[in-house]
Amino acid sequence: MSIGIGAIHCLLPTTKVAVEDLPEFGMLEPAVADFARDSGVRTVGVFEDTEQAPLAARACRELFAAHPGEPDTLLLVGPRAPDVLLGSDVARVQSEATLTSAFAFTVDGLGCTGSSAAWALARDLLAADPSREQVVITHASRPTGVDRIRFPVTVVGDAAYAMTMVRGGRPVLRAHRQQTDGSFHDLFRVDYKEAPWYEWREVCQDPSRYRFELATISSRKLGAMVEQVLADAGVARDRVKTTLMQNVTAAAYSFYTTLLGLSIHPVCGEHLAEYGHLGAMDVVLNLDALLASGELERGDLVLVLNNSPVAAWAVTLWEV
Repeated sequence: MSIGIGAIHCLLPTTKVAVEDLPEFGMLEPAVADFARDSGVRTVGVFEDTEQAPLAARACRELFAAHPGEPDTLLLVGPRAPDVLLGSDVARVQSEATLTSAFAFTVDGLGCTGSSAAWALARDLLAADPSREQVVITHASRPTGVDRIRFPVTVVGDAAYAMTMVRGGRPVLRAHRQQTDGSFHDLFRVDYKEAPWYEWREVCQDPSRYRFELATISSRKLGAMVEQVLADAGVARDRVKTTLMQNVTAAAYSFYTTLLGLSIHPVCGEHLAEYGHLGAMDVVLNLDALLASGELERGDLVLVLNNSPVAAWAVTLWEV
């Protein structure tokens, strides 16, 4: 039996702050301020005084309140920084969401690409064991430290989601490919051991390497993976109805559209402008909104591209 999505619930803040009103904006160097203005992000959503695990747990509770079920497995897509060291964020999510039947663990170290890896892993877990019936995936987006402007990457907003993968769900996960390149493992880092959390600052070791070398490799990797995924599914490129990706900057949509020959659906840019970059949640929010729009018909194919600065890439083909 095919395996696909059972339900999705996205938790979005009602409070939004303009990029130029962020506390750190007035202290930025001119080049960084220009980057933030030109990123395509107008506002970011903000939850007040909330850690990541409680947001993820709330998303799970609200999902199962609307779609009752007892998941066999809980996958937490790792946040930018854990709420606690040594303790277990995913166990806290399990406890606060009262998902007592689930075995809980974290998919970590992949940045934005974590959600794509998680739904592929969920598919594999269900396929491997007929006794499993449901896997729930969750993630919460919050900045590392207090700053939301991640130069030269994006501007971070708050949000959380929960989604389930089940047998017979739709859209169906038709094909998936993923890949990593460990040579970029230290391109970004936060010196958290020598400073309190409110002084944490994310540093890009080499902005030109991010903007040029990683961008070039990403376009090549994603291009090859798109062809592999379509071949795995046995479908031609013209069968694809539309393409989604994560929301990093407006320029990224043009970059990938030109290099891959795939038109990125406008819903991605709309969410980027309104909520900012939501980490691993971006592709889930975009897919959920597209499915709810009514513009797709049963059998339509949607490509989802995902990549991250740690050099992880994923391409998924969904059938509505």
